[in-house]
Order: sequence, then C-alpha cells, then structure tokens
Amino acid sequence: MEDQDYILFENYLLGNLSKEDINAFELRLETDSKFKESFNTYKELSSFLEHKFENEEASTVFQNNLKNISKTYFEKQESPSKLMRFKPWQYAMAASIALLFGIVLFNNLSDPSYADYANYDSISLTVRGEQDALLKTAENAFNAKDFAKAEAAFKSLLVADKDNAELQFYRAVSNIELNHFEMAENTLTGIAKGQSAYKNKAIWYLALSKLKQEEYHECLEILKTIPEDAEDYKQAQKLIKKLD
Repeated sequence: MEDQDYILFENYLLGNLSKEDINAFELRLETDSKFKESFNTYKELSSFLEHKFENEEASTVFQNNLKNISKTYFEKQESPSKLMRFKPWQYAMAASIALLFGIVLFNNLSDPSYADYANYDSISLTVRGEQDALLKTAENAFNAKDFAKAEAAFKSLLVADKDNAELQFYRAVSNIELNHFEMAENTLTGIAKGQSAYKNKAIWYLALSKLKQEEYHECLEILKTIPEDAEDYKQAQKLIKKLD
C-alpha cells in the first residue's frame, strides 16, 4: 500500500474529499480487495487510538511520540528541502502507517481478548455404548466450531448422564462461544467446586468467560485462584500480568 493511500483514507474519513474523489474512492473500495482490506484496518486502528487516548494528557504524550515517528518515517522518503509539514491529524496517519508495517505499539496497548487465550484442541469424547451416535454428533460439531449444534447435543447427553464433568465442561465452553454466559458460568462454577479432572480447566474458562465480557477485575480475581500444578497456570500468569 502506498503512503498516499493512508492520507487518502484519513481525508475520506474526515470528509475532506470532493464529490468526484469520493466516488472514485468508493469505486476503488468495490473493485480493489487489498485496498478495501487496508482501509478497514485503518478505520479499526483509528477507532482504537481514539479510545485509548481520549484523555488530554495521554493524547498530548501520544502526539509528541507520533511527531517523532512521522518525522523519522518521512525523512526517509523526502530530501531535507522537501520535508512535509504535518497537521495534527497527520500524526495519527503516520502512526497508522508505522503500525501497519509492524511496529508493536498496537499490541502493547491493546487489552487482552478471549480469542487470544481460548485455544483448545480437537476433542475426542469417551465412548458410551448406546449414546455413541449423539457423542459423535457433539464431538464433530464442537471440533467444527458449530457450537449451537454442539450445545444441543451436550444438553441431550447430559439428560442421561447429568454428573459427567467432561460433558458439562464442553457444554459450558460451547455456551461461552455462544455468549450464553450465565449458563456457562453456573456450570463451570459447579465443576470447579468438585474434584474431577476438569476442576482447574473449569476455573480457567470461568476466567475466560469474564475476559470475553470485558469484566477484567472479575477475570483477574479468578485467575489468581488457579493452582501452580494446573495445566493453564503459565497462561494464567501471563494474562494476570496484562490485566494487573
């Protein structure tokens, strides 16, 4: 993507383009997939920066940093006699260019997300005789990330095997994915109070449920209860550092 495209993005978002230029821009969005992808990324980044630096003091520090970034970047592109003079909005544009080319500012400032930590392998459920077909349905649906179908299958399985912690756990995970948080958390809390092999996993996913809802304080408090011998302990410590 050319430097001028980022200036074009900002001018379009600010409404500074002529009607003719707007038509040309929107036509390019329809016909150039890479251009459209870069524009969407730019919009997301702009919204993120506005959210992160909405107080005046942080914004001032940020703009000073951007001035240095933009000066360094454009000095490489222009001779000293042709350096560009930047308006305030161009500082954000310059940062966007830098970030889109791999500078780590975005990653360092962004809040952790559920998707960063909810990494589970394909499941293989224990064979249980007459429920084989339904188990296979639940297993295949979960592995295919068809969580609505998986949840329905797990619900049916638990009618006949209501105390099965394995089925309860994967049903709870399916409900987190479906944003049915109350159902998921009630189930996970019950598993966490028990002594099954899924006890610590339940605590970890209870924390992740809070993370997905952006309830960061609640997430942090749950993470602190994960024991050192838990499989997800190291991941929990990394997440604690990001949240604390």
